[in-house]
Amino acid sequence: MMEIIIEKAPIILAFLIAIIGHEIMHGYSAYKLGDNTAKALGRLSINPLKHIDPIGSLLVPSLLFASGANFLFGWAKPVPINMHTVMKNGGENGAIKVSLAGIAFNFSLVAVFSLIYLLLGAIPEDNHDALTSFIVMFVVYSIIINAILGFFNLWPVPPLDGSQALKYFAMKHKWYNLVVWMNKLAPYGFFILIALIATPLSKYLFAPIYWLISKLLS
Repeated sequence: MMEIIIEKAPIILAFLIAIIGHEIMHGYSAYKLGDNTAKALGRLSINPLKHIDPIGSLLVPSLLFASGANFLFGWAKPVPINMHTVMKNGGENGAIKVSLAGIAFNFSLVAVFSLIYLLLGAIPEDNHDALTSFIVMFVVYSIIINAILGFFNLWPVPPLDGSQALKYFAMKHKWYNLVVWMNKLAPYGFFILIALIATPLSKYLFAPIYWLISKLLS
């Protein structure tokens, strides 16, 4: 059992950094625009206990882990944001920035870890000790998890970040019919996501990011 935990440790670490950093960046971006909500509640802390969601951070990943799934999926507790304050200080552009901050964080990590992966490639595999193997696994899964998380959140389906950014973009350009439609879609967003993920359609929806990951890790 301990060997399995050690083997999965780099995956778990990469997963936690991806989902927690994603949420912190939403709160930090809002804080820079005058919204003190997340900071006042201690949600800009890097302490994982501040961000762990019992279902998204523990139950779902644990079930996938126990079932031997070859991927890890989940989410952190959403950071509270007062969009009224954000809009007051930054307008629609500020709201878009806050909405996309988590995605920007994930894709930034993809770029950083892809560079590290290239540098690690210069180390012959024969010279890999336990620490080097751990680092390589951590880097590889950081690329995979952050790429998938960032891409997934770009989808314009509520409550994903992409849908929020699209709504504020529509507000900026006075496309009020689209705003109304997005608001009507919101109560059904979770069911739409389940349908997209749990059907063969997901294979095609995720194809672009799988292609990018394969290129980065080739």
